[in-house]
Amino acid sequence: MAPNLSWAGSQLANDRTQIAPLQQQVSVANHAITILVGQFPGAWEPPKFDMKEFTLPAQLPLSLPSELVHQRPDILAAEAQLHADSAAIGIAEAQMYPSITLSGSALFESAAAGSLFSGTNFLWSLASGLTAPIFHGGELESQKEQALDTFKASAATYQQTVLQAFGQVADTLRALQHDADLLDAQKRALDTANSALSLQRTSYGAGKSDVLQLLNAERSYQQALLGYVHAQGQRYEDTAQLFLVMGGGWWLVRG
Repeated sequence: MAPNLSWAGSQLANDRTQIAPLQQQVSVANHAITILVGQFPGAWEPPKFDMKEFTLPAQLPLSLPSELVHQRPDILAAEAQLHADSAAIGIAEAQMYPSITLSGSALFESAAAGSLFSGTNFLWSLASGLTAPIFHGGELESQKEQALDTFKASAATYQQTVLQAFGQVADTLRALQHDADLLDAQKRALDTANSALSLQRTSYGAGKSDVLQLLNAERSYQQALLGYVHAQGQRYEDTAQLFLVMGGGWWLVRG
């Protein structure tokens, strides 16, 4: 019996090492919420909540039309700057934002990566090859050269901004796919641990197993429950991240 008691004591000591990091995560989250509402950490404490109080959207998209990402403030700002700089050198404003489908598995489903920023989708080829014929009168004057350089820089900035936005959306959509798989696996593990615990309680009540076996089953169940809650939290976090990388909800631009 002594070896079993020693093993149980070792497991208990190891389990207790998980408490402090979890408490630290709670403290950091509480402080972040406190700052978000405009209070000093320690001067106000967020209300307690239970995961059951939260509800995910009925459907989380696995792919999105790129137009839904167009509402991001960084894209709109870069686009406005590009339009202003193009007007300065006499280029008519055109549709410069790509129309494609974004997903976690394939970022560009309706346009090849090599042609995304050329042809009808973008004016990058124009920006890279822009030369004197835009201006009349022969040689470019210094201020016209400066305006042209400014336009090319704005085009490059806009291109990079859009690419980064698409990459962030693709990463988040893939994360949501993985979250669903993880949550399903953790639910199965939790159900299995719960069944094992129920059997151990019955066996212990009938005198066919000792208390250490029951405690071990209880520990396995608690670990499975912790894993399930963590998977739930990760899915909520990635759902909030999707709102962030899109600059709002995907329903905002639907008719």
